[in-house]
Amino acid sequence: MNPSKSPAEILDIAGNEVRISNPDKVVFPEPGLTKLDLVNYYLAVADGALRGAGGRPMVLKRFPKGIDAEPFFQKRVPENHPDFIDTATLHYSSGTSAEEAVIRDAAGLAWVVNLGCLDLNPHPVRAEDLDHPDELRVDLDPMPGVDWSRIVDTAYVAQEVLDDVGLVGWPKTSGSRGLHILVRITPQWSYRDVRLAAETLAREVENRAPGLATAKWWKEERGESVFVDFNQNAKDRTVASAYSVRSRPDARVSTPLTWDEVRSARPEQFTVRTVPARFSDVGDPHAGIDEAPGSLDALLALAAELGPAEKAPRAGDGSGRRVSMMPLVEVARTKTKPEAEEALDAWKERHADVVSLLRPADVLVDGMRGSSSLWYRVRVNLQHIPEERRPAQEVLIADYDPWAGKEWPASGG
Repeated sequence: MNPSKSPAEILDIAGNEVRISNPDKVVFPEPGLTKLDLVNYYLAVADGALRGAGGRPMVLKRFPKGIDAEPFFQKRVPENHPDFIDTATLHYSSGTSAEEAVIRDAAGLAWVVNLGCLDLNPHPVRAEDLDHPDELRVDLDPMPGVDWSRIVDTAYVAQEVLDDVGLVGWPKTSGSRGLHILVRITPQWSYRDVRLAAETLAREVENRAPGLATAKWWKEERGESVFVDFNQNAKDRTVASAYSVRSRPDARVSTPLTWDEVRSARPEQFTVRTVPARFSDVGDPHAGIDEAPGSLDALLALAAELGPAEKAPRAGDGSGRRVSMMPLVEVARTKTKPEAEEALDAWKERHADVVSLLRPADVLVDGMRGSSSLWYRVRVNLQHIPEERRPAQEVLIADYDPWAGKEWPASGG
């Protein structure tokens, strides 16, 4: 039997009433944090959290079953949202649209936490101008086997490139394994231009630090390097914003840093328990971010100088599908990460004679965005196994279809 729910608590936040249901529900068992603890955390860092997410339409990433279960992504704002929640209608590449939530104050932060949101996932646009991003986002994503020092080295190379093109980067921990660098820009470029500028930045970082950083989009081609993820600037993508709580067992927080801190900081230092005191003592290192918008002109000029990025060859069967240059086998497609890990273990048992030849970056377990939730794809890159010993492609150990039952909008015409 489930334990009885604790009575709801009504908070008065600057004149707005916010109902917190089941406030004593334990969300993070390891540090013993409840839903009300998370609300109070966001209220303590509200100025910083709103600097990152306020005034922007956001996808609601909800964890109704706790941090150990997969979240679901809710684009549409709940119909019964309170008056202090604004909305904006976004049009997606798929042809769909959604009226999304826009929070503007501390009461809005408490409201989204009550819905089961941990991290905040805003779009890089303001609600007043949905077509022109005012933020370029750099996500430094380490491949397996890459340690923190190499992520830091890549961050400083990125800072050097940004400085050379007249832009200011604002670093923060991702709250997971990597670092984010945020760049405020004047809202005058399209999503396409912003993504091109981000890709150019990534390519230039790779040019200056080959072997350390990579701009290769296809995961199997990256090796043990830090991926400078430029595709986070695509129109439909969102990133956990500053002061977001991540679904790690220690309740880790995506925390803004000064550049002087990047070398010595460690992601595990910054949690729901520690960040409010830091915020009170030193303030928000990103306090000046809105006063430092820059131009993409230099990056776009560099894009023209570098020319188009190399594209992978396409299949000759008319499908238009990309052909990988790496010897890949697909192992499974699953609904949850534990199922993906079980499938990978089963594959390893089946091919125990070659598992020792794999390197960390050869094992690819990718969280893929479905219609409203993540699903997982498991692949293995056989590049380090002698050709005569490479396992063949087999029937998938699990074959979950994330699109089953999904109805797509009819095309015009």
